[in-house]
Amino acid sequence: MVSVTSVPTTAEGQPQQPERESTTDADDSATGGPVKIKVSRLRWVIVLLFSSYSLCNAFQWIQYGAVSNVFTHFYGVSSFSIDCLSMSFMVTYIPLLFPVAYLLEKYGLRTVALSGSFLNCLGAWVKVGSLKPNLFAITALGQFICATAQVFILGMPSHLAAVWFSEREVSTACSLAVFGNQVGIALGFLVPPILVPNIQDREELAYHISIMFYMTGAVASFLFILVIFIFREKPKYPPSHAQYLSYTMEARKAAYFESIGRLMKNLNFVLLLISYGLNVGAFYALSTLLNRMVVFNYPGEEVNAGRIGLTIIITGMVGAMISGIWLDKTKTYKQTTVVVYSMALVGMVVFTVTLGLGHLWVVFLTAGMLGFFMTGYLPLGFEFAVELTYPESEGMSSGLLNVSAQIFGIIFTISQGQLIEHFGTLAGNVFLCAFLALGTLITMFIKADLRRQNANALTNNKIPDEQPCQDKDPNQSLDEHF
Repeated sequence: MVSVTSVPTTAEGQPQQPERESTTDADDSATGGPVKIKVSRLRWVIVLLFSSYSLCNAFQWIQYGAVSNVFTHFYGVSSFSIDCLSMSFMVTYIPLLFPVAYLLEKYGLRTVALSGSFLNCLGAWVKVGSLKPNLFAITALGQFICATAQVFILGMPSHLAAVWFSEREVSTACSLAVFGNQVGIALGFLVPPILVPNIQDREELAYHISIMFYMTGAVASFLFILVIFIFREKPKYPPSHAQYLSYTMEARKAAYFESIGRLMKNLNFVLLLISYGLNVGAFYALSTLLNRMVVFNYPGEEVNAGRIGLTIIITGMVGAMISGIWLDKTKTYKQTTVVVYSMALVGMVVFTVTLGLGHLWVVFLTAGMLGFFMTGYLPLGFEFAVELTYPESEGMSSGLLNVSAQIFGIIFTISQGQLIEHFGTLAGNVFLCAFLALGTLITMFIKADLRRQNANALTNNKIPDEQPCQDKDPNQSLDEHF
């Protein structure tokens, strides 16, 4: 968990219990009284800033794949080499997750935010130095640096939401944090086909590519500066009872590898780990290969390929926001996850059937349906994992989910790419449908053991409204439950 200051204690040395949520500002000297449960006004600025540099990083992930045929021509490399630029994000994440998760536990949110935004900025400017056809290695280096940056980004949404937001807002906040990443992918589909046209003259191509690279570098630099001056480690007061109890139980979670062991012994989390990886891995493969699939069926439609990708992401963002708001109101994690996953499978089947019919407007329609559910699932997985694994670190559970997604993403991208090359787009998409069906089945077997919700319920029932309890360990009721 993020490093925190010590919890105020009573004269007998016992941790003080939190007050009910306050709607007034507390003064800085409130260190000797009961701990306040209060949300910070800065929380929306923090989540917006995180979403913004996550957006920039996600844009850099998909900017090559959105016009893969153009970059294949410009650098004179194979289609697989361009696919590898996208897959580098997946490959890099796997070995670097645990070191970065340790940094998050050891040094907290601000250090990880600074590292991620700096590396994202550095990678963008390295790419500026690759504007000649013989400099593919330089653009690959810049992409590798950006891939390293995303390790500092992908696992943060649920952790940031838990540290800054109340239990009534936490799912919505997580959706907003994921929202930025999805907007970045959407822009990555939309902008490159507009800025980088499919022309044969490599010198002119270099000019168009330079516009995109310089714009990205400028935006990344601006966001890094904002993170330096605005991003904070945590709010002054815990925003929820569960977060306060998480602070008091920090010693229990201090053993880093023991935490991993406990997560891997949690059967419900392991099932979610697999099902999440199958869904998001399929999304990664679809995003990476979408340009190739559309151009295969509709030659010369690079711009519309980008627009189809944009449609998938925009509808997915709507789905993610609706899912987050729905979870905050109903707390029906299991039911919502099963429904959304099942509809993602239906969407993939319909997209597969309609892709080769010869009507682009139909592809737009079915892609929108697929995106609403497939990318709308992303924050659901994060929040469901936090519920199943509380009081373990949100960063660790999210990180393991992302590792699963990267592994399946690599497997699916390579496999589907080969199937498309040798057997066509239908075979490649049927391949994804089969694994989404497996993921839907696995999701049905997950039990809704909502530990974070139970912690909030226990705290609300047992903490008195007026006087803090001085003779009972605040962790006792949770230990009895978990």
